[in-house]
Amino acid sequence: MRKKISNALVVGLLMIGSYGLGVCTVPLKVAAETTSFSTFLQVYDLLKSEYVNAQVKDNELVYGAIKGMLGSLDDPYTRFMDPKAFQAMQEERSGSFGGIGIQIGMKDNKLTVIAPLEGTPAFRAGLKAGDHILEIDGKATRDMAEAEAVSLIRGVKGTAVKLKVRGPKAAQARLVPIIRDTITTSSVRTQELENNIGYIRLNSFMSNDAATEMKSALMRFKNKSGLIVDLRGNPGGLLPNAIDIGSMFVKSGPIVQTINRDGVKQSYNATGQPIVDDRLPVVLLIDGGSASASEIVAGALQDNRRATLIGTKTFGKGLVQTVHSLSDGSGVAITTQKYLTSAGHDIHKRGITPDIKVELPEIKHDQEGRPDAASLRAFKDTQLEQAKAFIRSRIVKRG
Repeated sequence: MRKKISNALVVGLLMIGSYGLGVCTVPLKVAAETTSFSTFLQVYDLLKSEYVNAQVKDNELVYGAIKGMLGSLDDPYTRFMDPKAFQAMQEERSGSFGGIGIQIGMKDNKLTVIAPLEGTPAFRAGLKAGDHILEIDGKATRDMAEAEAVSLIRGVKGTAVKLKVRGPKAAQARLVPIIRDTITTSSVRTQELENNIGYIRLNSFMSNDAATEMKSALMRFKNKSGLIVDLRGNPGGLLPNAIDIGSMFVKSGPIVQTINRDGVKQSYNATGQPIVDDRLPVVLLIDGGSASASEIVAGALQDNRRATLIGTKTFGKGLVQTVHSLSDGSGVAITTQKYLTSAGHDIHKRGITPDIKVELPEIKHDQEGRPDAASLRAFKDTQLEQAKAFIRSRIVKRG
């Protein structure tokens, strides 16, 4: 009788999850009758009846099974989020959460900093795009899921977290203590530069208000002599935001193309309501922290010769995830599509190469991982300076 009850419990839990995914129960019933699924249930029963810790919880076993199943796909972007991690993702979308202000992801099977958000504790601590996170509060990140890493890094304002990180070119790791704060993610920051040049810093595509904020900034600067849009360290976000923002520069044609599991292509065309005059010189600043939706916009503007890209090669994330909420408050993100730039270029694991390559000077750090004060004072944003020089040259030619 115990075996029948436990089997029914596991199948029931998995069926509940399938409704959250929009999947009917028929495929699940078929799976339950296969040898592989029967083996899973046998192991589950053995654990429940023989494992030394009799208090092991059913949901822990189910969560572990789901994570193992997704891990077998060798796709770091298809991931399960327990209720705490899923709530953290939703808070990020709303624009406010407790943490250090960092975007992370998996690259070359390593937990990697995609970008620190400007003005946050992570940014002030000197974390850089491409840094590998080796430990979080002494816990090794090898084989750690991205969602677990996020839940460990985030926390109550005023508390500390210690990250052991190593730069992609560094010989030794450094320990970086960071005090958590309330992170409010304003998507857009603007500045008026010399020579009547407008500067727009787009930090993220994650907020529901990102496209609205970008539209307001572009309306403010529509009569400038030139425009610099800074996508450096922008880890991406929502696909609709990328399409809407790309459409503010491109009049017609595709902003991005997607390919589904059946090989069917779909083009997402410009909305036909551009804001920026096509005669206005535009520079897009990009780097290794520009990922996902940032690459969609960068690819669309480069393919359509609507902007000149300056900086370094982008991150190279060309996959689209669909996020599903599950009945117990957890969630799952599943890679459902691959995207190509508007001209059909595959940039996954390749990135987008800038039209003009410009490296930033390195900032030195002390033994405790803090940025060197003298190095910070001497720092010059060579990429921004090149962008301004390029815009000035275009203004002269137009004049």
